[in-house]
Amino acid sequence: MENIPYLLRGVTPVTTESSVLISSSKYLNHPRMRDWMSTITLKRNGADRPAQAEMYEVVGILNEIQDLDHIEHLFTEERRRNPDLDDWFSQGFQSTYGADDFSGFEEGTLGHVFYRDVIAKNFDLVIYEQPQPKTQYDYFRFRSGQTHDLEHIMTGGDFNYMGELVPAWARITSHFKHFSPELAGELSVLSMFVTLRYTVRTMLHYPQVWPVCQNAVERGMRVGRESGPFFMARYEDAFDLPLEEARVKLGYVGAEYVDTTEPSALWAERS
Repeated sequence: MENIPYLLRGVTPVTTESSVLISSSKYLNHPRMRDWMSTITLKRNGADRPAQAEMYEVVGILNEIQDLDHIEHLFTEERRRNPDLDDWFSQGFQSTYGADDFSGFEEGTLGHVFYRDVIAKNFDLVIYEQPQPKTQYDYFRFRSGQTHDLEHIMTGGDFNYMGELVPAWARITSHFKHFSPELAGELSVLSMFVTLRYTVRTMLHYPQVWPVCQNAVERGMRVGRESGPFFMARYEDAFDLPLEEARVKLGYVGAEYVDTTEPSALWAERS
């Protein structure tokens, strides 16, 4: 025992007859996930593989790994405990707005800010195409895709690399505040992967941007802790309100805007 380093004591060698890598983790057992994870956390930035392409890949990978039937069961159990969530699913509201619907909102309103920061910059209103939802989890992801850019605005996250951390961490924190830990974990996996790209790569390759990165994470967590279940918000009811009034109406608390344009540009340039 004296010859074993303190930190290595208790390690038990495991043997197997398997000829391929196998572990107790379904994520580690998935070859595409292993490749994706090592690549997106350790790589430097480069125009040859833009950030949105990285996320498109992982959505498909998670569909192969996650137990979708179990997530359905967790949602069903959660609805029994949470009448607001049950009502939200029962209504099944979906946005039908298009880019042309936002040009007439008064300056300073949520609708105008959305027009200025999203539509006028030619961002797509749909992040990635999703079929009409058939399950509870389908609908949760469908609606999350419709509201993601609005969550950027409401949480105070810029539309750039560091700005992505704010709504992602607000989501993770909110899930664990309003759902059971098991369901919150399943729903937060994608957001966690969003943040891993930026946090790990910033620390490894762009440490001069780390204070901005850390601040964005902290701001997102604060919004998630202090706000209501904003993932159920119906933004269409607040498009005509001044931004701060819209935040109050939709249950957002603690949002703070910090301009991260310059640090994020630096993060992107050093590729």
